[in-house]
Amino acid sequence: MQSLTADHLKNNTLPGSPVIVPDQSLLQLPEKVLQFGTGVLLRGLPDYFFDKANRQGLFKGRVVVVKSTDSGSADTFTAQQGLYTHCIRGIEKGKQVEEFIINSSISRTLSAKSQWAEVLACAQNPELQVIISNTTEVGIQLTDDDSSLSPPESFPGKLLAFLHARYKAFKGSPESGMIIIPCELIVDNGKKLREIVLKLAEQNKLPADFIAWLTTHTTFCNSLVDRIVPGSPDKQTREAIFQKVGYTDELLTVSEVYRLWAIEGDDRIKEKLSFYQADKGVIIEPDITPYRERKLRLLNGTHTISVGLGYLYGLETVGECMNDEYLSRFISQVMQQEVVPAVPVDEESARTFAEEVLDRFRNPFIVHPLISITLQYTSKMKMRNVQTLVNYHQNYGKVPRLFALGFAAYLLFMKAVKEENGKYSGERNGKPYPINDDFAAYFYKAWQGVDTSAKEAIEGFVKEVTADTSLWGTNLQSLSGFANTVSDYLYAMLQEGVKAVVQAQVKK
Repeated sequence: MQSLTADHLKNNTLPGSPVIVPDQSLLQLPEKVLQFGTGVLLRGLPDYFFDKANRQGLFKGRVVVVKSTDSGSADTFTAQQGLYTHCIRGIEKGKQVEEFIINSSISRTLSAKSQWAEVLACAQNPELQVIISNTTEVGIQLTDDDSSLSPPESFPGKLLAFLHARYKAFKGSPESGMIIIPCELIVDNGKKLREIVLKLAEQNKLPADFIAWLTTHTTFCNSLVDRIVPGSPDKQTREAIFQKVGYTDELLTVSEVYRLWAIEGDDRIKEKLSFYQADKGVIIEPDITPYRERKLRLLNGTHTISVGLGYLYGLETVGECMNDEYLSRFISQVMQQEVVPAVPVDEESARTFAEEVLDRFRNPFIVHPLISITLQYTSKMKMRNVQTLVNYHQNYGKVPRLFALGFAAYLLFMKAVKEENGKYSGERNGKPYPINDDFAAYFYKAWQGVDTSAKEAIEGFVKEVTADTSLWGTNLQSLSGFANTVSDYLYAMLQEGVKAVVQAQVKK
């Protein structure tokens, strides 16, 4: 079986294949996007939108990719002439979806390490409009980088050097300014990257006129990306896909159906980013906070409030939870009845998003282990769920019952039974599980000496933990009835088992 190349497009060698093949004319489009990073998230989300817009005649531009090293996928991109297969699989509105697309948005891939001069030469292209990145959260940090190096060490350093080259190539004309959209998963990513680049320009003593151009004519947009794009699928899945499409592809990219790229911008940004018209998943609005809030509270928050319950119940993955009568009911009810009403966004959009999240949780093609979601469980609980709890209590003057059940399961999950070389483990059905949490030692100590057969001891433990503002940033015990409800559930779980309590408390 041959590997994917442009010959498949030219010779139409895929009769009967389910794959969507791009027209050859799309390979001749000019480069309009500079992309820092070759990872699957960029291939599965922004590059998906660029490709879709090109096929609809809306954007008419391709992507030149900058890779930080010489190793890995850069050579594969060259061998496959920038083409890769995007397999979209999942659940949408309750129905299973499977789609295969040959993405032709990428024109070429350059190595920053060995082809930095070619990267800087891209700055002379007047059609280049947009810069995107996903260099991980660590990538957006201020260092003592020298922007004159070939290449600079950090991503902000490389970006500054490129923008300086752009400024010089067009003598600071207003039209040469660019739109920069970082896709790193940090709040206000555009604002933070802008601050770092400006500070770095000062550190490198770059001309005041350049800094003025950077400040006035280059736009840094905050953005939010949301799509599950796992790493390369296992061998069996890959082989099954290759048999289906009729060729092999070392850059095979698999994603869920749901997609969101929320970009903060005005009408001028919309005009420049014409690709947004191709798909409802691209949102350009002056304030993207509501999209961030609903993702944090509904998707991430529901994961967090459910994970301990599902794991101690005896399940291993999110998919297994959604296939269990009681856990699926718990997840649906806690999200729709207790989280949605407490999220400060438009309720209709929150409920629509909640339905989409449930479809995502049911996706049979993505295996999401529960134990991996428990990483830094306490910090996630604080960041994703505490404000939801406070909002609900303020709005309704009562305890969110299912939320309290999930919180009780979290406390039980954090009950370590063993410490060895600073590593802590709990126990489920006689078998150990890891507690990978910066507060594992805190809970190990807090649980010491607690008589789990005495309700008064459990109540004392819960009151102590919920009142600790160093954990939650607020006193959760001050929420009338919350500590007592959590104590009741926790005591019941210790006496009767998690499964029995869940099945008794989660109603049809």
